[in-house]
Amino acid sequence: MDLALSEQDRELQAKARTFAEEHLFPNEMAIEDHGRLPDELRAKIGKAVLAKGLNAINHAREDGGQGLTLFQQTLVNEELGKSTGGIWAAVWQPACALKHGNEAQKRDYLLPSCRGERNYCFAISEREAGSDPRRVQTTARWNGGKYYLSGEKWFVTHGDIADFIIVHAHVNGDPKKPTLFLVDKNRAGITIKRVPKFMHNFISEHPEMVFQDVELGEESVLGGVGQGLELTKDWFVETRLKIASHTVGAAIRATEIANRYASERIQFGRRINEFQGVEFMLVDMTVEIMAAKSMLYRVAWQLTTEQDRKLAHARASAVKLYCSEMAGRVVDKALQILGGRGYMRENPVERLFRDLRVDRIWEGTSEIQRVIIGSQIKKRGLAVYTDWM
Repeated sequence: MDLALSEQDRELQAKARTFAEEHLFPNEMAIEDHGRLPDELRAKIGKAVLAKGLNAINHAREDGGQGLTLFQQTLVNEELGKSTGGIWAAVWQPACALKHGNEAQKRDYLLPSCRGERNYCFAISEREAGSDPRRVQTTARWNGGKYYLSGEKWFVTHGDIADFIIVHAHVNGDPKKPTLFLVDKNRAGITIKRVPKFMHNFISEHPEMVFQDVELGEESVLGGVGQGLELTKDWFVETRLKIASHTVGAAIRATEIANRYASERIQFGRRINEFQGVEFMLVDMTVEIMAAKSMLYRVAWQLTTEQDRKLAHARASAVKLYCSEMAGRVVDKALQILGGRGYMRENPVERLFRDLRVDRIWEGTSEIQRVIIGSQIKKRGLAVYTDWM
């Protein structure tokens, strides 16, 4: 069994690592200083993304993307995830649901998004609907040959900078007809109600958006009426694997910083990594990363060729759960090793500590991942997770 990365994959990994170190790390503090990434820096990073061929790595070449496999995307996202403030999002990856668009939708939304000319946000969560999208109250009423979209969406990440929105709604209020709509943000009836402030500083905002009788034609339906839940689940698979990749990368960076500090910091006449209290923390951190990375790479490799949507959803939940919780434990220990220095915002570990907390919440809480995994065990048995396939 050959588990070594190919030369091509190693080159891709190295390119992503170099990009993060040269273009993302140096601009992290701008997000802390301004509360978001200034537009001029976003544009500057965007030019570098295009020059390095890292745009739209999750889409096919014929659609304007880089055509990377899911495993290769994982290698890239792990390196980008070492950055703080969500600045990794400056390396854009348009929603996978867009690949299900018709020719006109691809021309107007997907292709320009892959080129970095358009920005999207995905509006799913609501006051009464988060982990359970079946509780969505946003409705698209069909009347006189038009849809009229009404509802309120919460936590719309990138909602401030996006120029179009993928909205998850129920046609005529029927939960059996979950449907995705492509909505240009400049349409009449769309307002930003509030822009909450969160624990982390982020590359963009997460506003609450209100839709009031937004008029849409049939051409706005993405993937067909009633297909919204399946397309949203596909998006969850992609984003959960991306979160797992980011959190593994973040844990590695935090551990590297803590290990370097522990090898240089002298107390009581000794480097602090010579004290078992510190040494054992570093050992536990390293082993946790090794286990999580092994799981992540295995699942990403399997899902690269996996055609079973439900199986992909099941395994993506497991890897998101484990990697996000692992990273929380690891970064907490890294901050402890750094002591007061780790509590300073100028230190990447402090920022990672705040950044990573949301990874156990968004795109499905840890508890929801456990519900999904438990349901799969009941339906399919333990082999879904315990067999090597």
